[in-house]
Amino acid sequence: MTISDPVAFLRGLFDRAVEVADPMRSLAQHLPSRPQGRVVVVGAGKASARMAEAVEAAWGPCEGLVITRYGYGRPCRGIEIVEAAHPVPDEAGFRATARMLDLLGGLGEDTFVLALISGGASALLVAPADGVSLADKSAVNAALLASGAPIDRMNTLRKHLSRVKGGQLAAAAYPARMLSLMISDVPGDDPAFIGSGPTVGDASTAAEARGILDRWLVDVPESVRAALSRPTGVVPPGDARLSRVENLLYAAPSQSLAAAAELARAAGCEVRLLGDALEGEARDVAKDQAALALKIKAERQPGAAPVMLLSGGELTVTRRGHGIGGPNAEFSLALAIALDGASGIHAIACDTDGVDGAAEVAGAVVRPETLDKAKRAGKDPVSALAANDAHSFFGAIGDQVVTGPTLTNVNDFRAILIA
Repeated sequence: MTISDPVAFLRGLFDRAVEVADPMRSLAQHLPSRPQGRVVVVGAGKASARMAEAVEAAWGPCEGLVITRYGYGRPCRGIEIVEAAHPVPDEAGFRATARMLDLLGGLGEDTFVLALISGGASALLVAPADGVSLADKSAVNAALLASGAPIDRMNTLRKHLSRVKGGQLAAAAYPARMLSLMISDVPGDDPAFIGSGPTVGDASTAAEARGILDRWLVDVPESVRAALSRPTGVVPPGDARLSRVENLLYAAPSQSLAAAAELARAAGCEVRLLGDALEGEARDVAKDQAALALKIKAERQPGAAPVMLLSGGELTVTRRGHGIGGPNAEFSLALAIALDGASGIHAIACDTDGVDGAAEVAGAVVRPETLDKAKRAGKDPVSALAANDAHSFFGAIGDQVVTGPTLTNVNDFRAILIA
């Protein structure tokens, strides 16, 4: 069979992956009936405002406060939505987090707290540990993003520099009963690392956090090392303050990949799932997947069904050049270089939240003519990759994928079509 417009087809798969993770489609079935008595809704993350909108669609107006990324707010009738900076926290997030902790303080055991947590909460919930300023915390976030450290290591460090992460949000609400609904954006879907686990206990230590600084050469202010030399507020599993918390993961990357795979099979593709929890340097993973795609192309028999390679997870970029990075754009650029214009292979790599790294761009598409288009535009792909400047590269040749706020976040989506 022939897919007449491969790029439009790949974009349709990505849109389907985002669609099934939309909280307005998926959250209500996981909500209990609205409890009697006082109900307080709190939350943070790129999908949290949409989650709050879904809650009020099911329960009606609610009391509460949710922090989301600038541009990701939604209209709610009772829950206050605050927009703040991501991925580097700002004063708006700092003030809103303080108000959230005040709201939860002093609640009785007859109050029901609904927490809505999605990716992005690590930056949006910002209450620095004692002795660490907001500026210090922002500097740490920026350094981590450039370090190439995996997301679980980043979030372990963030927990020990916070008064709200690593179970501390749930501890602040004790003895109230809490249900935490989560959308996963982390490889492996461990609730302890989604948004740095504000409602989940953690057994890591400050010594482990110091080791992360050393392992990834993260340059931090002295106040940060001083804070990590003292006991931190991270709540260990089994702590009594977590005894009234239920954590429920209700949406994950695997569900979005499955939906895209179903759509691809319906179009006649042979689908190969490479995993929903891939990690590693974006350019290295791209080389591996390009090699696999070229091998499949070489072995295909005439008339065979197109092959679709699907993968998810969270890749990283160690930023050394002047560009802003972005793992999906960097994956796409490294893939295009490795494919070297091979005919019949198209690809898309996008972040399901619509933001790739620090760019207001979801990702990029790769075509057999990508390198030719770059040559005509005067762009050198190898130099762009060396400078971590993939976003400018794809912008110059018109192959960026721009979605605007998707109001959800189930991590990266990658699809390679061999036809």
